[in-house]
Amino acid sequence: MSFNQIQGQQFAKRILQQSLRLDKISHAYIFSGPVGTGRKAMAVTLAQAIFCENMKDDACGHCLECRKVEHGNHPDLHIVEPDGASIKIDQIRELQKDFAYRATATTTSTKIYMIHAAEKMTTQASNALLKFLEEPTSRVVAILITENGQALLPTIQSRSQWITFNPMARDEMIAKLLADGLPAHLVHPASYLTAGTEAAKQLIETNWFAEIRNVVIQLARETMTRFPSSFVTVGQKWTKSELGDHAGTMFDLLILWIKDMVQLCVGHKDKLVYIDQMEWMTSLAYSRSSAAWIRMLEKAVELQKRLRFNANPQLVLEKMLVVMQGV
Repeated sequence: MSFNQIQGQQFAKRILQQSLRLDKISHAYIFSGPVGTGRKAMAVTLAQAIFCENMKDDACGHCLECRKVEHGNHPDLHIVEPDGASIKIDQIRELQKDFAYRATATTTSTKIYMIHAAEKMTTQASNALLKFLEEPTSRVVAILITENGQALLPTIQSRSQWITFNPMARDEMIAKLLADGLPAHLVHPASYLTAGTEAAKQLIETNWFAEIRNVVIQLARETMTRFPSSFVTVGQKWTKSELGDHAGTMFDLLILWIKDMVQLCVGHKDKLVYIDQMEWMTSLAYSRSSAAWIRMLEKAVELQKRLRFNANPQLVLEKMLVVMQGV
């Protein structure tokens, strides 16, 4: 994959390609940013470019070295991923053992390792990696991929070059996804819940995203017009659909619905998420004051925090429905 095929992240591309042209690749990078911003694709492309037989500052994608990286069988590229909930010291030790041998590639003496979800390294693993960064046994390039670079040891941070990955502009995401033929009623919420087009596509194409969106609309309608029936809906959908497995996303979608109601109440219709529901939502929006909708939004955000502390998702949702009816 060429750098040009990765959408956005122009600053990151410029830094990496300039380093390749000048043969000044850092011994360690921290690729930090939200899921869906192209961190992994950029890491793979950088590895291909370092090994590429035909190009100096990009990956041709066709030579043997590029294809080995793409297929995950390049002998001088090692990938470390969490073993369960964390990356353990034994995994870093195994990496060090592998790197004690000389690189086998014919075009370069460089060896590369990528650590996915690097923030999940245990303290022991982090300390072992730090020693490895300080005392490499050969020409080594480390790429630490993380959602939060600040969670890494300060000493690892100071010994690595930061490459920050920013979320794609929402309007740009929406335009690209619509151009790809994806349905507008799913594109809009997905663009708010993800940081890039690839992540948005994956969310839209799941079996459950459209269903949960429909459930949120149904619950909102029932709660605001015939309140008790929404509890029946929760009981039915929680057990018969995948709703219970994706409570966080469901709550995100509910908050987006309330934000739409705030916007409609004050007369703003140009940035709505639930664009196909505008008619009934508009009439409902004026049934309450903007202050009431804002209080509802504040309560929703407060209840959402409970989910992150392992509160019972169904009970949190039912509490939210009571709040919506009574605000």
